[in-house]
Amino acid sequence: MSILIDKSTRLIVQGITGRDGLFHARKMKEYGTNVVGGTSPGKGGTDANGIPVFNTMYEAVEQTQANTSIIFVPARFAADAIMEAADAGIQLIVCIAEGIPTLDVIKAHQFIKQKGAILVGPNCPGLISPGKSMVGILPGQVFQKGNVGVISRSGTLTYEIVYHLTANGMGQSTAIGIGGDPVVGLHFRELLEMFQNDTETEAIVLIGEIGGNAEEQAAEYIRNHVTKPVVAFIAGQSAPLGKQMGHAGAIISGTFGSAKEKIEALEAAGIQVAQEPSDIPALLKAAKDTTRDILKLREQELVDLELELNNMVDDEENNNGD
Repeated sequence: MSILIDKSTRLIVQGITGRDGLFHARKMKEYGTNVVGGTSPGKGGTDANGIPVFNTMYEAVEQTQANTSIIFVPARFAADAIMEAADAGIQLIVCIAEGIPTLDVIKAHQFIKQKGAILVGPNCPGLISPGKSMVGILPGQVFQKGNVGVISRSGTLTYEIVYHLTANGMGQSTAIGIGGDPVVGLHFRELLEMFQNDTETEAIVLIGEIGGNAEEQAAEYIRNHVTKPVVAFIAGQSAPLGKQMGHAGAIISGTFGSAKEKIEALEAAGIQVAQEPSDIPALLKAAKDTTRDILKLREQELVDLELELNNMVDDEENNNGD
């Protein structure tokens, strides 16, 4: 299956005539994504590298039956672009832009929830279901079709860890960057649920970083709801207190949001945490083997229990016959 995107994805690129929008629209189309159109106010009726351009999202969706959009507009216009997409009927919105005011993101997120739309980002690399569709700025060549789901707060760490997975023959069902801002659309917990329910995904890699408590919440969710093997990596283990490290959300306040806190929470939930990105494949193999052994043990226990129950029934029938 994969999650969120597949061959049925019909994509609109908001801001397609800008430098970044034009470049990545071409890259996504070359990867195989069904890019059905783009928007750029005042340029409707033209085309960008053979992709039709519309003035508004309403026109674009009406003409193309698009179900997904990706946003390449300046930060000050991004929140309005998110809301315009949702209002036009787009179901999945991916926002690449960073530097959007937090209150604007909160307002946009509340609006799209009322419309039943899903937001990935902002300040994210997007997502990819290898061999099916890519909606984002990811380097498609490092990904390989497979059964490992990847969820990450960091774009570049996603690429590095996926490189190691692919090099070790561990392809991906879907890889998604949720964004590094304090307020984002989809969180770890929601995506963990999607991967748990996805028949194509057999294992999950969670890539976190300092700041906030998303990883701690994910650990609690995994403990109670996820049966598939999960391994993790936490970036920022040497980060100083009170200093922003890269992403706006990557900052430790006191001990809150520290790598130590996150690692302890994950390990307490039975999740192995890699010390280096290159350790992930070996940990994942071990986690898969452990899960397989547990399932075999449970299957044998069920067989033994069924046999015991059958014997009890036979004994009861024999006693009644006597």
